Amino acid sequence: MIIEHIDKMTKGWFIGNFVPSVFVTEAFEVGFKIHKAGEKYGFHYHQLVKEINLLVEGEMKMHKKNLKSGDIFILEPFEIADPEFLTDCKIICVKVPGIAQDKIDI
Repeated sequence: MIIEHIDKMTKGWFIGNFVPSVFVTEAFEVGFKIHKAGEKYGFHYHQLVKEINLLVEGEMKMHKKNLKSGDIFILEPFEIADPEFLTDCKIICVKVPGIAQDKIDI
């Protein structure tokens, strides 16, 4: 058995084609993201990657739509991520495929 801790991972990303990672693969990426209420997170999009997100805890807005704990939201390639964190949020994020350099900040 291997045991690691999320605190040792880079920005919550623990599966993907990067180091450190508990499972290295180019097929997908998985991260556990924590965002504070009011955090300014840069708008961005991906050219090739589909991003699937589960809002585990908290309330936020994306595309001017209110999201709450349990909501799943999917961003297709070229769809702009414009998050607004209304409360502290915990998100599981899966990106398919795992292309680390696909994020385009705007």
